[in-house]
Amino acid sequence: MSVSDLEADAIERPAPSVQVASISQQRYLVLSAHDYRTPRRANIHFITDELAKRGPTRFFSLRYSRLSRMKKDMRLPLDATSNQIVKHKGVECYLWRTFVHPFNTRRAWLRPVENAMFRMYASNPPAVLEQWIREADVIVVESGTAVAFIRLAKRLNPDARLVYRASDGLSTIEVAEFISREFDDVCGMLDSIALVSPVMADEINSQHNVYHVGHGVDPKLDEMGDPNPYDEEGIHAVSVGSMLFDPAFIAHASHAFPQVTFHVIGSGQGRHPDYADNVIVYGEMKHADVVRYMKHARFGIAPYASEQVPAYLADSSMKLLQYDFFGLPAVCPHAVVGTYASRFGYTPGDEASIRSAVESALNAPHVRHRECLDWPETTDRLLEPERYPEIRVES
Repeated sequence: MSVSDLEADAIERPAPSVQVASISQQRYLVLSAHDYRTPRRANIHFITDELAKRGPTRFFSLRYSRLSRMKKDMRLPLDATSNQIVKHKGVECYLWRTFVHPFNTRRAWLRPVENAMFRMYASNPPAVLEQWIREADVIVVESGTAVAFIRLAKRLNPDARLVYRASDGLSTIEVAEFISREFDDVCGMLDSIALVSPVMADEINSQHNVYHVGHGVDPKLDEMGDPNPYDEEGIHAVSVGSMLFDPAFIAHASHAFPQVTFHVIGSGQGRHPDYADNVIVYGEMKHADVVRYMKHARFGIAPYASEQVPAYLADSSMKLLQYDFFGLPAVCPHAVVGTYASRFGYTPGDEASIRSAVESALNAPHVRHRECLDWPETTDRLLEPERYPEIRVES
């Protein structure tokens, strides 16, 4: 997706509804460190797609500054449109660029400076964010830096429904101590906390408002996955995404299985010098194109780095969920095999276990073992979890 595809037309602010408010007519605001316009799509993008079908929707993107260039932030192609309202696929988007943004310094002696940076960031929001908060009926706050603005949302619009989408555990994404402490302090004032896995509840300092709302799957994925992008004669394996990506797995497996072509999509690390010649590395790719590579692969790979793998990824990993949808055998660390029959575990760094897992995946049938909700069903539960008592997470 090019920048020209993302630059949008003039804003058309919807006229106020004269009907009684309902779930389909509410105004939605999403706060996230993602941007709705990026080619790579996380669960918050699919949720926003669904919100936009139900009412006027806005997406506010934070934690972006000059420092983002050092991290090769995926939002860099949107830099020219930062600090202005842009409409994309019917959603009003705003990428908030500051000179610097607060971050986890990972230095205890810098903690006072780090905390001051977060307090300053949270207490100096742009006027657009304040206006959007005041005008929202439902505010969806995604895990991460957006936590710093929960108090602001509660103060500016106490009547808005506050929904926390825990896409990741805060310890897993290594947020600053300020964010972890702030979430502990404010989680009780949220209307609901939607976890992608019930395992994440151990980190939540609240009990009355916690629910398990997993990822959804687009039922049209199957038709989206054609045509086959591979050479029909070959054996193809695919790895998708950059989260906790472990290049050593690809290096070991590619040398052990020269008959397999390994397709590494969006790892964010480029080509590793230890990869064999049967590894093809791709940059960021549109989701529709990624789906084709998943559907027609012999097996999928989730090469998470072992020392950082949280147990909740067994339920929450979107790539594993999509592999499951296609009945694709998957190779992943033992910690994220979970109860899923189509997954084959290995110990990262252990060449023998990597070989065993890949051999098992090569010989496994393509069978869908997992039933998944679609995105409308997922969004229903995110917005009104009280209607689904079975998803309540008990302490």
